Amino acid sequence: MALQYAVAVVGGATAGAETARMLAERGAVVVVIEQNLRPYGKIEDGLPRWHAKLRLKEYESVNQKLDHPNIHFVPLTKVGRDIDFRELATEWGFTAVILALGAWRDRPLPIDGVDDYVGRGLIYQNAFIHWFNHCEEADYRGPHYDVPDGAAVIGGGLASIDVIKVMQIETTRRALERRGIRVDALHIEHVGIDAALSEHGLQWADLGMRGATLFYRRRVEDMPVTDMPEGGDAARRAKVEATRRRILEKAMAKYCFHARPESAPIGFLTTDDRLTGIRFQRTRVVDGRVEPIAGAIDAVSTPLVVSSIGSIPEPMPGIAERGELYAFSDRALGRIAGYDSVFAVGNVVTGKGNILASRKHSIEVTTQVIEQFIGVGPAGHDGEEVLLEAITSPVHGLVENVISWVGGRPRLEDAQVEAILARVRARQRAVGYEGAFRRWVTVHAPKPS
Repeated sequence: MALQYAVAVVGGATAGAETARMLAERGAVVVVIEQNLRPYGKIEDGLPRWHAKLRLKEYESVNQKLDHPNIHFVPLTKVGRDIDFRELATEWGFTAVILALGAWRDRPLPIDGVDDYVGRGLIYQNAFIHWFNHCEEADYRGPHYDVPDGAAVIGGGLASIDVIKVMQIETTRRALERRGIRVDALHIEHVGIDAALSEHGLQWADLGMRGATLFYRRRVEDMPVTDMPEGGDAARRAKVEATRRRILEKAMAKYCFHARPESAPIGFLTTDDRLTGIRFQRTRVVDGRVEPIAGAIDAVSTPLVVSSIGSIPEPMPGIAERGELYAFSDRALGRIAGYDSVFAVGNVVTGKGNILASRKHSIEVTTQVIEQFIGVGPAGHDGEEVLLEAITSPVHGLVENVISWVGGRPRLEDAQVEAILARVRARQRAVGYEGAFRRWVTVHAPKPS
């Protein structure tokens, strides 16, 4: 009688695929439970579609990892909705359950009552980028957003620059369409707005648009677009701060948007039951702390606000939370509090939804990657190649620790594994999955309109 381990991996994107493959290659039976049709996570839904080369490379990387005889893929299945989490963790019979869910919940904008206006003047980042990525597909059934001139983005990190680029590209493209000129959004992103306009004998001023504005509660030098080294001396810190300012200024010049730092959102304006503006408290940064400037409040009218202040894990019934993150009994191992055999890897541990949050490079290499990622890097520098290596590297150590733990557990008998796989096959049949992974992701690839 063969004895083996069976592990459930919840989430099939970058961290989940890496985890599943590492386990499968060590002989474990692995069940990957994915909430979407395809297992690409934020590479497909949260990374703007102009990163075409990176997306295709990562799609194939995930495909190669999940296309293994020991891996059983279960799409269209959300734990906490289609499968009860406690039941999965304690009754299915898995040796371990590993959560690789990512961070998909937008951090709420810290203004009481503002979420009442979601879809009526307020949009959150994840929904906004999902729309941009999929709105031109023939089978897209989600919400459609109008992107007006003069919109506001509240953020400060890399994701907020992605959001404001989408705004500027879309408003520019539509302004050109009104003149009978059709230009692809990806072309505008690649060459920049001024260059795209000059191809048609136009300048930004000719469009008569205000442009979008990025609001950030700290200084430009504090924007977390590059990492500040721990324990760095004053000269090193000054260098990083100068790099942050340079990156933002390059992005503003190429995509024609504005920035208003030291502005913290504290209230909102409405007209006819629609959000029409934000009240900002002016701030100053003193010894690293944000302090309000007494009496300095600006009421900023805007036709649209997109909040991009971070992503955190979605709440999971059955898992305790500590602040914005899941509660861990052993953070170094990623063990979820209240369960001996449930672990987490990837951004569900860090609570950071941005794809670059786990990078481990030096400041010099990171700066090149960041500039290329934003679209303002030197021509010919393939920062995305470096980025692909950075995405999975932080997963390895944690997964190796979990694998070591799994290896010390009692092995399952054939009947126990078969009982698990019977439940898996039942769910696969329920969603129409026939067991051919490569065929499934190909058949269900988005189709252009």
